[in-house]
Amino acid sequence: MPTVNSNKRSVPNFARTLISAGLSTSILGSAFAPISVEAVVQGPLAASKPNILYIVADDLGYSDLSAFGGEIRTPNLDQLVKTGRVLTNYHTSTVCAVTRSMLYTGTDHHLVGEGTMGAPNDERRGLPGYEGYLNNRALSVAELLKDGGYHTYIAGKWHLGSLTPGAQTVSPAINKTPDQWGFERSFTLLGGATGNHFGHDLATARTYTENGQYVGIPATDANGKPWYDTNAYTQKLIQYIDANIGDGKPFAAFATYTSPHWPLQVPEPWLSQYAGFYDAGYEAVRNRRLLRQKQLGLLPNDYTVASQRLPDATSASPATANNGTANASYINADTVQTGNLQNVDHGAGKVNRDWNSLSTAQKKTQARYMEVYAGMVSNLDYNVGLLIQHLKDIGQYDNTFIVFHSDNGAEGWPISDAQDTTNFNNFANLGKDQALFPVANRTNIQYGLRWAEVGATPFRLSKGFTTEGGTSVPTIVHLPGQTQQQPTLRDFAHVRDVVPTLLELAGIPQPSVPSANVGVNNLPLVSYNGRDVYPITGKSFLGQLAGTSNSPIHNDVVGEEQYGRAYLRKGQWKALWVEPPYGPADGHWQLFDIGADRAETKDVSAAHPDVVNDLYLEWKDYLYSTGGVNPKRPLGYY
Repeated sequence: MPTVNSNKRSVPNFARTLISAGLSTSILGSAFAPISVEAVVQGPLAASKPNILYIVADDLGYSDLSAFGGEIRTPNLDQLVKTGRVLTNYHTSTVCAVTRSMLYTGTDHHLVGEGTMGAPNDERRGLPGYEGYLNNRALSVAELLKDGGYHTYIAGKWHLGSLTPGAQTVSPAINKTPDQWGFERSFTLLGGATGNHFGHDLATARTYTENGQYVGIPATDANGKPWYDTNAYTQKLIQYIDANIGDGKPFAAFATYTSPHWPLQVPEPWLSQYAGFYDAGYEAVRNRRLLRQKQLGLLPNDYTVASQRLPDATSASPATANNGTANASYINADTVQTGNLQNVDHGAGKVNRDWNSLSTAQKKTQARYMEVYAGMVSNLDYNVGLLIQHLKDIGQYDNTFIVFHSDNGAEGWPISDAQDTTNFNNFANLGKDQALFPVANRTNIQYGLRWAEVGATPFRLSKGFTTEGGTSVPTIVHLPGQTQQQPTLRDFAHVRDVVPTLLELAGIPQPSVPSANVGVNNLPLVSYNGRDVYPITGKSFLGQLAGTSNSPIHNDVVGEEQYGRAYLRKGQWKALWVEPPYGPADGHWQLFDIGADRAETKDVSAAHPDVVNDLYLEWKDYLYSTGGVNPKRPLGYY
């Protein structure tokens, strides 16, 4: 293994990049010890470009990590914060596949095949951009990095396409697995969720692929322990990194974990670590997190108004009479602004009991759900620690750009009373490998809307919603060579900004050769290696991370539509649309002064109808410019 000269600290290659670009490294501040440009790494590891380790958690809530106010023990991520930077205003889409489509392409999801998460079942089915997988107008950052001299690896969740039924190997024209999108080596769960984090899948189940072929899951992992996906993904990624570490090329490794996505399961010792932590219930935990967020400086000390919680619902609020019938005319994002007031229909609400409305048995199971969830987060942190320590062990840590964030807000998928009862009757089995038990005694855990509200603290609602609680995610970034924590970055950033940031870091230009062809709605395309693709539309925030820029990342408008829910951000304003019963009963667009009210507690639309109308029209422009179509019937994620 190549060694590092212990008498000289090597110049971080990120700093070399700044020097070569004519930028001073003094702006990096005290986080970077004085370094001589002549200092060198001995052996073939002296690459001219930094490595990339990109870590994505699945359905992790904004306040779950210790660094973001949570009580869950995450010492390795805490340490990353101490040598990195917290981003408090980083946004994804509302659901995982949609986020991932933008993470890899740097452009809007409506253009590249994930207009909805999977192909829609409404009037948009078959339209360009609604294929339900990355389409042929997409270009992956892995392709660009690979062509730019990087090794590219991924281990974890894919959720952007799968092998054609009946195919064992990949056909580039019709299949959408990671190896077709620039990943040199890949081991991925193809779908959005596993039925068992402990595996047991056969190759014939077609749930996992490695390098374009279906694979089964072994009984034990590389360390001889029972297979558990989070642990296995880490082992795979380390294996991939080590396979080529001696050739001098940088690597871009994506760890796209499926934790803490349901079903909530984790091995010991994490399964038992949080016994009793959550017996006080939702509000007590949420209030403790709010207090800690103030102590950490994430919230002002005089912050007194938490986001509005959903009302106690021991039964579902009713749908309108025509809901689900041919006569239905649904309230949607166009209803009020266009004066189309005959649209009055909407679906039912959800049973969503507050803590004091739960039975003793329900409180016991609900507390246990959160204990298991917390164990999954701590296990995730443990695996992040293994990856980082391995980089240090092989002499690559000082030359690696590290990003960690969740793919969307906390997951609030409701759990039925029937499943709750089954779980209570098999309480000892909760969180364990369910393949070990008879079918009648197997449990299945989601932790539901109330714990998701806790995870979203201090924001409103959760995954699937266009509120801050659905799209704001905990984010940590570590620059190559960084040794001390930098000030919190509070500027708005978006997942589309990842690709241009990584490309700038790697010194790889964005594709910019105009194509003679056009895309949907006559949108311009660019040519890359003989393909016509949509250009990157995100903004690099490398300058903000490095301290070379104090400018806002986004002076442009940023819009979103998903499941008919919507937002449009411009300057101080955020216009928000969510269908009843979660949004206003009359279907109006809400307006928030988002700089002062990120918790979205004060709707000021009535005082600024002109602003609302202007933002609505800009949202319509956003939809047209991305090929998006507002559905006639908003139908939420759950």
